[in-house]
Amino acid sequence: MNMKLEKKRRLEAAGWKETTVKEFLNLSDADAQYIEAKLALSRRLRELREERHLTQTKAASLLKTSQSRLARMEAGDPSVSLDLLVRGLFTLGATWKELGKTT
Repeated sequence: MNMKLEKKRRLEAAGWKETTVKEFLNLSDADAQYIEAKLALSRRLRELREERHLTQTKAASLLKTSQSRLARMEAGDPSVSLDLLVRGLFTLGATWKELGKTT
């Protein structure tokens, strides 16, 4: 989403610069891709749960975790491992082929 041109010019005149998250955090390409992959898997977990008409509580029970942990998984919380996301997706019925298309 771009800022309005006038506002952008005012901020640039004051020394501010429009940038990307990758540039701001000085992320490598690998780091940025890792983060994007985790976020894509988190989004797919939520989509899969909703497609199966499961509440977070019911899905968490299937995953043998708590509802609050599942909420963190779906939100892309950095404390959630890729391992947990992938196992959760498989538990809800995702296939290996489908995961390859997720990212």
